[in-house]
Amino acid sequence: MRMLDRVARKPWIWSWVAAFVVWFATIMVTGGASTLDLSQAALTFAAFSIIVGIGQMFVITLGPGNVDLSVPSTMTLAGTVALKLMDVDNAMILAGLGVAVLIGIGVGILNYALIKALRIPPIIATLSMSFIVQSAAIWTNRGLRIKPPNFLADFTIANTLGIPNVAIIALVISVIAWFLLERTIYGRWISAIGQSMPAAKMAGIPVDGTRFVTYVFCAVLASLAGYLLACFSGGAALNMGTEYLLMSIAVVVLGGTAVAGGDSNVPGIWGASLFMFLVVSMLNTYGLGAGIRLIMTGLIIISVIMLAGGRQPGVR
Repeated sequence: MRMLDRVARKPWIWSWVAAFVVWFATIMVTGGASTLDLSQAALTFAAFSIIVGIGQMFVITLGPGNVDLSVPSTMTLAGTVALKLMDVDNAMILAGLGVAVLIGIGVGILNYALIKALRIPPIIATLSMSFIVQSAAIWTNRGLRIKPPNFLADFTIANTLGIPNVAIIALVISVIAWFLLERTIYGRWISAIGQSMPAAKMAGIPVDGTRFVTYVFCAVLASLAGYLLACFSGGAALNMGTEYLLMSIAVVVLGGTAVAGGDSNVPGIWGASLFMFLVVSMLNTYGLGAGIRLIMTGLIIISVIMLAGGRQPGVR
């Protein structure tokens, strides 16, 4: 019993339990006929939420008020510019990836420049930046839907040993994120800043440098997600990142990361991302209308948060 109690207090467990329950309920309705397809689809679509969610988690870990609202527009601009540069040429794949990363670095630098130099709250600074970046994406796109290189398009929709390739990329990023948070001084720095910025400054932690790197890291992951999503969906659309604004925040909260900062949770991002896709899939399977689906999704999310609400701070 004591062991079960310790497991129940881990913040990531409830998002995984919720994901499994929804997955099982969906399978029961379909009679198990679509088990493999549903599992692969869940891993595929959750991968994009995982990538942007990890970046958002790093920012939120910095403490109250830290959030990056420029994620959707960064995804759109990176995907659009990368596809235009590659121009359906397989030889330009690495160049396209490089320019997507550079866009992320640029957006991250400008985000923190607004926050630091102009002393604008992060939520306002990144929201303002999102309008600028989205305008750049509109100017770059000009209504065109350029196709990705054939190799990259095939790669993003393919599986390796039954696991979607985009999920494998998300897993690699997750392992890197976990290592940074749990095994490096940088991870200890952002946790300390999230727990108390004044105390972190007194302890000699380079607060400004750490926050700067974190905002750049979040923007780079958003760019990478946009690059992959544009290739997966067959082209970059101007609204391709819209759903990831609230999604990137929701998976962080549902995954057990403390909104107040100082406590992050990589495994929870996976459970929450799978849950968010599966709950919509389940409600679609039951044939519910769009309005009812939104209401039910909100109620289910609230229920999961309430179940996980009794955890002790710092329990992983």
